Amino acid sequence: METRAGRLAELGGLIAAHATPSMQTPIDGLLLSKAAGAGPPDYSLTEPLVVVMAHGGKRLMLGDEVYEYRSGQCLVVTADLPVTGHFIDTGDGSPALGMALVLRPAVVAALVLQAPAGRWTRSGAGHPAMSTADADSHLLDAAIRMIRLIESPSDAMILAPLIEREIIWRLLTGPQGGVVRQIGLADSNLSYVSRAIGWIRENYAEPMRIEHLAALAGMSASTFHRHFRAVTAMSPLQFQKRIRLQEARSLLVANPGDIAGVGHQVGYDSPSQFTREYRRLFGAPPGQDALRLRGSAQQPQHVLM
Repeated sequence: METRAGRLAELGGLIAAHATPSMQTPIDGLLLSKAAGAGPPDYSLTEPLVVVMAHGGKRLMLGDEVYEYRSGQCLVVTADLPVTGHFIDTGDGSPALGMALVLRPAVVAALVLQAPAGRWTRSGAGHPAMSTADADSHLLDAAIRMIRLIESPSDAMILAPLIEREIIWRLLTGPQGGVVRQIGLADSNLSYVSRAIGWIRENYAEPMRIEHLAALAGMSASTFHRHFRAVTAMSPLQFQKRIRLQEARSLLVANPGDIAGVGHQVGYDSPSQFTREYRRLFGAPPGQDALRLRGSAQQPQHVLM
């Protein structure tokens, strides 16, 4: 029987062999990352997914909360979130190696509904939209088989959806099950809060009214505030500000000389306020940060693995 160390070595070897700079693979929803550990913190907007680390690790900040996951562990994200992160455990000079699978609400919901009656216990308490845990042998085996399918495109068409369901089932029945089930439950707090998160992401440059967001979530303003912070570790205003600044950073890579214009485009009427808040988040004023990114060919990117 293969040992856990053997599984991680095999997983890492497959990731190293098939990872590309874009992280995309021929299998829809499967991402592979091979990244050097050095460098400044990254800033990114996530989507719901599960990440399994084969080597190295990451430290993420979501609001004031810190999450770490290392070799043999997995990260689950259940909402669109602005996060900051950097690599850890890469002191041996080897790259960090990770795989991710997008978590599709329809697939999660189908598995939740198909489970035997009484399989799930409902809890009134909400869960944060991010969680870490050890990846068990079943999850590692499924991850290995999913990546192997890259080498067999004709098999992938049939088997990839089945292994996707297996991976999600392992998550649902593991220690992160309560977190993952939120994605597939139409009446979960996450589902309600996600409506507001979606509005903010699509309308980040617009003035925001808490009463409007609470109505989208079907909650009172005070209840919405509490659940939003529980899911995102931020207030709605902090969340909007982070989205604005990270969108501005992406725009400035293409237009580093138009600082005032970009600031206005993402919702800042005051150029000085934009510059001040940008520097506070990214550690440098907008123009200087954008030129550094352009000079190093570094683009704002996926930060989870």
